[in-house]
Amino acid sequence: MTTDRPLHVLFLCTHNSARSVLAEALLNHLGRGRFKAFSAGSHPRGQPHPLALRVLREAGIATDGLASKSWDVFGAPDAPPMDLVITVCDNAAGEICPFWPGQPATAHWGYPDPSAIEGDEAARVDAFRRTMLAIRQRLELLVNLPPHALERMSLQRSARELAGR
Repeated sequence: MTTDRPLHVLFLCTHNSARSVLAEALLNHLGRGRFKAFSAGSHPRGQPHPLALRVLREAGIATDGLASKSWDVFGAPDAPPMDLVITVCDNAAGEICPFWPGQPATAHWGYPDPSAIEGDEAARVDAFRRTMLAIRQRLELLVNLPPHALERMSLQRSARELAGR
């Protein structure tokens, strides 16, 4: 990036309650000030899933300020400009997204929905942990990319290549 501000990344998922919230919190934790993450959804649930918040806290990751919100917030004229928009669920990837000011790079990183897992609490918590770890693995690769891979012309290619990892 050639600006002094952090790279803005928006994670999208239909309900903005699990995967996108996990990704937002993880990138803000791992980003070391080089990244600023946000999350939103096309049909937000109104609050993050309690198990998403639980596994984040258990991993020592701050959950303050996490909220489930509409992606329309980030298409508004006064919204922070995004550099990268990543869908983390297959439903959101197939939806018609709003226009993102500034034409950010886009990528799809699909993850299974941990909130769809049925069973006892231990099985459900384990699903959230596995999803969190899968997201973390890819985000660690993103934050460790060399600066030239995060430049505007390379960002989309770099983010899409990480989808295969």
